[in-house]
Amino acid sequence: MTTLRGIATALRRPGSAADRSAGSPAVGTAVRSPYSAAQAGAAQAGAAGPGSRRTEPDAPGAADRRAGPRARGRAWQVIVGLAVVAGLALGGAACGPRGAGGAAEDSEGAIALLLPEVKTARYETADRPAFAGVVERRCPDCEVYYANADQDAAIQQQQAESMLARGADVLVLDAVDAVAAVSIVQQAERYGVPVIAYDRFIADADVDYYVSFDSELIGYLQGTALVAALKERAPRTGGDPPGILLVHGSPTDPNSAELAAGVDRALDGEDIEVLAEYDTPDWSPDKATDWVESQLTQYAGRVDGIYAANDAIAGGAIAAMKAAGIEPVPPVTGQDGELAAVQRILTGDQYMTVYKAATEQARTAAELAVRVLRGESPRTTAVIDGVPSLLLAPRAVGVNDIERVIVNGGVHSVDDICTRYYEDACTRAGLLQEAP
Repeated sequence: MTTLRGIATALRRPGSAADRSAGSPAVGTAVRSPYSAAQAGAAQAGAAGPGSRRTEPDAPGAADRRAGPRARGRAWQVIVGLAVVAGLALGGAACGPRGAGGAAEDSEGAIALLLPEVKTARYETADRPAFAGVVERRCPDCEVYYANADQDAAIQQQQAESMLARGADVLVLDAVDAVAAVSIVQQAERYGVPVIAYDRFIADADVDYYVSFDSELIGYLQGTALVAALKERAPRTGGDPPGILLVHGSPTDPNSAELAAGVDRALDGEDIEVLAEYDTPDWSPDKATDWVESQLTQYAGRVDGIYAANDAIAGGAIAAMKAAGIEPVPPVTGQDGELAAVQRILTGDQYMTVYKAATEQARTAAELAVRVLRGESPRTTAVIDGVPSLLLAPRAVGVNDIERVIVNGGVHSVDDICTRYYEDACTRAGLLQEAP
């Protein structure tokens, strides 16, 4: 049986299918984070192709060269290790010049964190507290201004304007709408306030740094897992290829296009029929449920698997299939490592998720923000469209990976996962011992 761990091994193997499709040898170095023992970086493989967006890792002085024309296009290069923050931890922490405005007189400065929505659990449960914790530890005299836009770009614009007017010295922005966010970046530039694009890239805007995960690699991991799951199933009668639905993320989130590109690469050359695909407004699980319900009617008996861009969308797709009486549920992908997704994987309702260490991402962004506030020029690991970037590595998680990645990594505890309803599934997976 093909496992997700086996897929990851194949990705690391020189000459693997991933390498052949990309046209270059595997690249990767594992690094462990100094902030948490939760994750070690997983080695992955990849290469930039024609029209690639990513360039080589940043060298000293690269930030100063950003005034020139920016490279256009999209592609991915492996950036391995959740511990890119390790590089930030090096170097002095002397106070330096700050941006325009300023916080209270007894404050070293103010860092503004703007998050996009609350439907995805990670933002309030992981990103926000992790970010605030690092700022408090690294800069006790700094203030943190925080706001969540609840998926409303106009509200996020108002929140950013308010924080700039209050004297924010650094803006860390996870955009609701990457196009609309350009005006936020422009306004920050007028105030002389540096902007760190967080989680979602903002194209055609003069952002100073970008902190995120390799979204195309995430999509590739999802797509590769789905392909493997479909190959394990018995072939269709009559020799027809398996059919799948692609339920993408929000069309206003640039990560959705990156994810889709990774999935397309995984599906390239496979005998799999894409029945239909959908861009889910606002990453809404309810809208995903409605769309999947309609497709199950249109393609009755033909849906053998579903690519779901994240765990919330996966939950919506699975709800639609259960409502239609489909048992067992065919393979469904996900992303984020949410508790509900982990429990669905244990019961067999969801095939896999991709875990992104949101706490490490938030800590990395917070460390970066403090150093930028103090006038430093931190090293980065990549350059995307001319923007110095820090990219963290994702981890594919199937049922056999939950203990190693999720439990031992401190993401979710056995007590949280194995509530009464899931005790039998946890016992089967080895998370609980069978009662004598």
